[in-house]
Amino acid sequence: MDRMGRKLWLSIAFVCLTIILVGCGTGGSSSGSSLDVDADGKKKLIVGTDATYPPMEYMDEKGNIVGIDIDIVNAIAEAAGFEVEYKNYGWEPLFPALDNGEVDFAVSSITITKERKQSFDFTEPYFIANQLILVPEDSDVELFDDLADKRVSVQINTTGHHVVADLLGKTSSKIVAAETMPLAISEMINGNADASVGDNAVILDYQKNNPDVDLKTVEDDSFEKEYYGLMVKKGNKEVLDLLNEGIKKIKENGKLKEITGFDME
Repeated sequence: MDRMGRKLWLSIAFVCLTIILVGCGTGGSSSGSSLDVDADGKKKLIVGTDATYPPMEYMDEKGNIVGIDIDIVNAIAEAAGFEVEYKNYGWEPLFPALDNGEVDFAVSSITITKERKQSFDFTEPYFIANQLILVPEDSDVELFDDLADKRVSVQINTTGHHVVADLLGKTSSKIVAAETMPLAISEMINGNADASVGDNAVILDYQKNNPDVDLKTVEDDSFEKEYYGLMVKKGNKEVLDLLNEGIKKIKENGKLKEITGFDME
């Protein structure tokens, strides 16, 4: 074999060896799972949230992410046999973080809606909520329709925002959209809005923890029940099945009712 032939043979051999090594690489685990595995061999999922929504998800005095949603996810993880790590993204950045694969799923009091299901997958519901109106104690608001000529604060791109937009108009200047629900409530207290609309658990928790602020809540039968679900990247059946397995177990063993105080319908 001449020098040119030897070079050609070596080149072919190198290419073949490269293909073999790539084919035997560590692009996925031996179990076929795309999820990370911790030191104990358990699957580990990264969970994104917006920890500004007490009592559902918030930061405690030590900087830990806690709340009812977090207790539920911890129970789901224990029941389904996986570990979790929480990351606080905030509400708006949470959706692209999930879509980009930065987190495996999101928990943040996320209502399951037809619009969101077009872009993401959702687990079975694990929590029931509804919208509630918060107003100053001397307010004349008695029904949701009474807000038609008022300035209303909401957390941006939440279901509260959507129902208020349906009443006032999507581009109405009377909608005061804040980054978080506590900021939305502060806008009302500071006089920048006449009322605030948000999920009942959050509104009631704020009222409970701020008894010196003269506020009252207004219920309206026109508000439909909302169902929270864990949100997963579209098509990620592996994570979706794992989460639904955990939800099913904590519904059956009573752990979900122990955490929330009610049965899922």
